[in-house]
Amino acid sequence: MFLRRMMGWFSVDMGIDLGTCNTLVCVKGEGIVLNEPSVVAVRKGTNEVLDHGNAVGLVAKEMLGRTPGSITAIRPLKDGVIADFDITEAMLGYFIRKVHGNRGLAHPRVVIAVPSGITAVEKRAVYNSAKRAGARKVHLVDEPKAAAIGAGLPIMDATASMIVDIGGGTSEVAVLSLGDIAVCTSLRVAGDDMDEAIINYMKRTYNLMIGPQTAEVIKINIGSASPSDEESSVEVKGRDMISGLPRKAVVKSEEIREALKEPVGHIIDAVLRTLEQIEPELAADLVDNGIHLAGGGALLRGLDVVLSKASGLDVYRVDDPLSCVARGTSEYLDHIDEWHPTLESDEDSY
Repeated sequence: MFLRRMMGWFSVDMGIDLGTCNTLVCVKGEGIVLNEPSVVAVRKGTNEVLDHGNAVGLVAKEMLGRTPGSITAIRPLKDGVIADFDITEAMLGYFIRKVHGNRGLAHPRVVIAVPSGITAVEKRAVYNSAKRAGARKVHLVDEPKAAAIGAGLPIMDATASMIVDIGGGTSEVAVLSLGDIAVCTSLRVAGDDMDEAIINYMKRTYNLMIGPQTAEVIKINIGSASPSDEESSVEVKGRDMISGLPRKAVVKSEEIREALKEPVGHIIDAVLRTLEQIEPELAADLVDNGIHLAGGGALLRGLDVVLSKASGLDVYRVDDPLSCVARGTSEYLDHIDEWHPTLESDEDSY
């Protein structure tokens, strides 16, 4: 018992947004202290992390699509859930140790945001990976709830707050009231699917093979969901599918908008389905409160416009949508005793 108390005194409590594309870590009282890609480089055929366990995050992302035959760069999470348990454990352990540094023993109490639609088995996988990575106590909280808290929405009040959190692997659409989720839709269509749509468009239209990182750059630079006054273009480099040789092409923003129609349409449909399920009084609240966009997908140009047209509600992009969920986990840490009854922390919970 004495040792356990000592570990608590010398550890740093942290909130973790364990995302498909990026992992963000908040430390209580310090805000976001780590923001790195959820990528790990290992020796092919093993779970041995390269460079003495340091080929994680930014270092590993640079290797995606560029590794020799003896090395594999892995994204251990897919659609917001763990696809490779051992690699996720190694990644979490690296991030926890990196955040701790010289602050104390690496046995923190952590709050981890997880997609609302994952199964009990998938929750247990997150819990076990965090425990084996060195966490002293693990709490899991639904991503849309964390996003709403991070956005500063009044979810404890008797009024409806609606959040649409578009990450890399999942899109979470939720209406919250009185401190909990009233209605939620978890959709495994998000930023990665937008990148895949761009890759497929380049194959069909230009016979040009590009990688996920190139597709992401195209999405960030000229991607949009609705027309704008200033259309633009970008030079895209890849491999010709016919000749097999390197080639480049110029792609317009109108073309990328067409490529993104399908994944954007799925997200809009999820929002409309969620609105159809809520109680009339909550629906009335949303006429005044509107919809709030969070997550990296919220940065897609014109998404707020098309969503507002489809729903008839005002749509707002939250401040710093990329860190919204991580900030929410930090808020949970700051009020852990108040929120504890709504958190899952014991093994028997899942």
